Amino acid sequence: MSFIEVAVSHYPQPTLQRHPISSVSVVISAYTLERWHQLVDAVGSVTRQSHPDLETIVVVDHNPVLLSRANAELDGTRVVANTGPRGLSGARNSGIAVARGNVVVFLDDDAEARPGWLAQLLEPYRDPRVMGVGGRVDAAWHLDRPVWFPREFDWVVGCTYLGLPSVRSEVRNVIGANMSFRREVFDKVGGFTNGIGRVGTLPAGCEETELCIRARRGLPLWTIVYEPDAEVRHHVPPQRARARYFLSRCLAEGRSKAALAGLAGAGPALETERRYVTRVLPAGVLRNAVDTVRGDPAGLARTTAIVFGLLLTALGFAAGWVEAEVGTPRL
Repeated sequence: MSFIEVAVSHYPQPTLQRHPISSVSVVISAYTLERWHQLVDAVGSVTRQSHPDLETIVVVDHNPVLLSRANAELDGTRVVANTGPRGLSGARNSGIAVARGNVVVFLDDDAEARPGWLAQLLEPYRDPRVMGVGGRVDAAWHLDRPVWFPREFDWVVGCTYLGLPSVRSEVRNVIGANMSFRREVFDKVGGFTNGIGRVGTLPAGCEETELCIRARRGLPLWTIVYEPDAEVRHHVPPQRARARYFLSRCLAEGRSKAALAGLAGAGPALETERRYVTRVLPAGVLRNAVDTVRGDPAGLARTTAIVFGLLLTALGFAAGWVEAEVGTPRL
């Protein structure tokens, strides 16, 4: 879950040197042949973007068969293996290690960039204070969106959720499916931390949040920006539209937040979530209650999903925190 929040925009002028954006590397991490056609579409959506010096890198996460096929069929794309630990963090770090761009962009293998995406994503870098930019992630449901699924919980399927800013804004962190950073950020604070985040189908997260918190702490004069005009479509397969996935993802997110709090401290790890819980979710409950009164029976279902989603996320956080404190293994 990649909560993001508007922050105050008053900063001293930076004293660090920024290199001009003359080249861009787009890193796409892939781990399964089941997403092959989506991976091809993701790569194609990048190659259709306009930039004079653009390279596309596909990192294959410990899957020799997928690696062989990608090397054989993804023409014009640099294909490399994840040389680090299995998982999204290791794969992204492997992409960073070979990337030549002044800006390194990350796109999920089940996402497609819209026309003009890259230009919009790079636009905020005209401001020398900006060290990272993330964009909007729209849910592309393979089936109709479930009527019970609250838009406040679109982070469950890795997408932009209701409550985010509608204009370019400074944020704590960006969403992993559509994000970018200046190369200097990794040179100065390191890459993604292994041990947190998604590994295969494990519904975990927060690796991008931890990086953003660490970058903001290590480079306090630099800023991270959310640019909603830089849009991608993120595929949502039928299995992710089920209540069982919704609830398991909320529980796993709570555990991920507990791990993040252990690494970054509870204050930075939960600063945005407090606003989400105290402002965004109550507004969602009220709106859906009004929908129910006005004759929409799904309003009650969405209200119920908000309540249960919040409770399970809190339960996951509590369980993860206790396990970390007492050293017991995860269930």
